[in-house]
Amino acid sequence: MGRAYPTLPKGETVATFETYPEAQAAVDSLAKAEFPVKELAIVGTDLTTVERITGKLTWGRAGGAGAISGAWFGTFLGLLFFIFSPTGTSVGILISAILLGAGFGMIFGLVSYSVNRRRRDFTSTMQVLATRYAIIADPAHVTRARQVLGTTDVPSTAVSSAPAAPVSSPPASTPASPAITSAAGATDGSTGDAQAGSSDASTGDAPDDEPRGLTYGEAQDAARRAARERRGAGD
Repeated sequence: MGRAYPTLPKGETVATFETYPEAQAAVDSLAKAEFPVKELAIVGTDLTTVERITGKLTWGRAGGAGAISGAWFGTFLGLLFFIFSPTGTSVGILISAILLGAGFGMIFGLVSYSVNRRRRDFTSTMQVLATRYAIIADPAHVTRARQVLGTTDVPSTAVSSAPAAPVSSPPASTPASPAITSAAGATDGSTGDAQAGSSDASTGDAPDDEPRGLTYGEAQDAARRAARERRGAGD
């Protein structure tokens, strides 16, 4: 399947470098190690434009640069005539095209310098650089790529095992509050005989020694009844 462009590559960072030649050398090392380099990508971050000044622009340099450019164009035109009409005069046409191109190029360079020399009196080259170059690989090949480049200590035969799940201890029982305990005792006292009788009639066994626990709603009702009784006794 073809990749969709322009999109950022998906994967993990194998290694990072400060210059592009270093990143290119790392990819070459992976290619020599029979690594599937089609799964790699070099991503430059923090792009910066750099203009390097090569010198001061003068009339002579402007005319020379224009003459060289014109000579290359004249050579191209002369070779076309020489290829399509290889006659005895083709060599003369080629030389004439080179000279004419150099002459017109020098004139054009001098005119351009006379127009722009007050705004730009220097020559320079422009570059677009990144401050960091990262090699991105598919997650399935990251470990091997790091091993080849020496950016990891994981051996090639290492197998990662899943950590054992911790054994959860049962939650400690929370002691009941005094109000709920007293309410549970009052309720057990009033209904204990009826429950015991019904239990004996249905199963024929003796009731359990442990009292039956109350639900949250029963405990709240018992607590409210106990609070009303205490307020009535106070009055």
